[in-house]
Amino acid sequence: MPHSVELITTIAAALGLALIFGFIAVRLRLPALVGYLLAGIVIGPFTPGFVADTALAGQLAEIGVMLLMFGVGLHFSLDDLLSVKKIALPGAVVQIAVATAMGVALASWWGWNLMAGIVFGLSLSVASTVVLLKALESLGALATPNGRIAVGWLIVEDLVMVMVLVLLPPLAQVFGNTPGTASGHSLLATLAITLGEVALFIGLMLVGGRRFFPWLLWQVARTGSRELFTLCVVAAALGIAYGSSVLFGVSFALGAFFAGMVLRESALSYRAAEETLPLRDAFAVLFFVSVGMLFDPSVLLAQPLQVLAVVAIIVFGKSLAAFLLVLAFRYPLNTALTVSASLAQIGEFSFILAGLGVMLGVLPAEGQSLILAGALISIALNPLVFTVIEPAQTWIRARSKLARKLEQRDDPLAELPSDVTPHTLTGHIVLGGYGRVGRRIAEALDAQGQPYVVAEQQREEVERLRTRGIHAVVGDASEPAVLIQAHIARALMLVIAIPDAFQARKMIEIARTLNPRIHILVRSHCEDEAALLRREQSVDVLVGERELANSMVRHVSECVKEQAEAHV
Repeated sequence: MPHSVELITTIAAALGLALIFGFIAVRLRLPALVGYLLAGIVIGPFTPGFVADTALAGQLAEIGVMLLMFGVGLHFSLDDLLSVKKIALPGAVVQIAVATAMGVALASWWGWNLMAGIVFGLSLSVASTVVLLKALESLGALATPNGRIAVGWLIVEDLVMVMVLVLLPPLAQVFGNTPGTASGHSLLATLAITLGEVALFIGLMLVGGRRFFPWLLWQVARTGSRELFTLCVVAAALGIAYGSSVLFGVSFALGAFFAGMVLRESALSYRAAEETLPLRDAFAVLFFVSVGMLFDPSVLLAQPLQVLAVVAIIVFGKSLAAFLLVLAFRYPLNTALTVSASLAQIGEFSFILAGLGVMLGVLPAEGQSLILAGALISIALNPLVFTVIEPAQTWIRARSKLARKLEQRDDPLAELPSDVTPHTLTGHIVLGGYGRVGRRIAEALDAQGQPYVVAEQQREEVERLRTRGIHAVVGDASEPAVLIQAHIARALMLVIAIPDAFQARKMIEIARTLNPRIHILVRSHCEDEAALLRREQSVDVLVGERELANSMVRHVSECVKEQAEAHV
């Protein structure tokens, strides 16, 4: 051909083989992403046959990361991020430190120096945000309290890795074999500059970006052109991500996340999310294919024990550390297990850090191969790790007195204060969940003077409710102890305002056991799920789209009636 077609060839081969292997994986009852990873191995440089352009695949994958993080930002407000700061910030930092220490210990056992061990440990400590998002989306748990904590945790990890990537070159000059000199003063100066750049970027996004970009989106929408609207959304996502990297040293992923957060302030954010969904899905597939292309299968035969040790740290070591940390912060067992499963893999930042370490001469090439092997195996296992959350929760509660004590401990927020008047705990409403929907319901109940008790997983939210004099308990409302503390046995009604259908079913069963005559109202996004709940559980279910349509019909009817009366 007269012109270069590497880009077209790479996209066609990656998507085509991803479709084939993804379909086979699903038919074998395996996660589709396992097929995507295998497709990458097939077209990678370490297997015979066709070899796609690894550099191009990596850049296409980076676009996928940006679009995925942009989509998360569209659904993740600043309030959501701040609501989990008390657990996400210290938890992520301590977990990174523990995982890094494990990596250093393993590296020293293999005879590596301290600097190599630190880079190796840091690479194993940071999970892939892309993998987490795909897992939470498949479970419908992205908007749940557990999902917000997990995403917030990984955002903190991303911020830490941005600083690590900036500080690694001068650290390599001091402690490694890289030519040049660097002093402690220069390290402090570099750290201060990095923190200042990140703070300046976040400040500009939250102050100026929250006003300008929603206004720009609205101006484009007024033209009535769907193509221009989609172009504006994609250009904003990629443009902000690229600009943040070039001007402020922030990663593409983090820049795209804040781009989504600022566009979320627009009333058109839901449409923006829908318009970019096909692009996000397609490029996310390219991310997993690119990971597979980096993997050399021969390392499994050459160093099987080392690979097993790396996978053990990723899947078990740092997950166990996170599990204990979340319990120590007095969050429910289900939250601890969800966060642990979220961290049981590594991804994009690990590849970047390992590559930089090899380039600077502080990490042996063997270390990069082991990191890539651990990443591919842990990513493939991650969907399976999420499936064992419920069985593990049941098993731990049945066998561990310590776990039960940590979960149901002497937590002042886990039970109502002793000075609560008894009459407010009889014939009251139990409100399961205090998110956007639950908050509006609570406001209406306050206006009517109707007593109610909120059951919410976010400790910070429960603390704020308590300071306002609102009865609230912290915990998973699908657990009997939490509903008992909300006095469900004497309640008039249970309102389930969370979007998780599985948790809703458990709450219904527990409530009916403790109070057979209680009236139950459930929120749902799916007509089929709503019909099943009505038929099997005999509860009232409201579907968001249907209720919106009913409200619009009432509004239309009122307008028509007013017009008719005006002409009489």
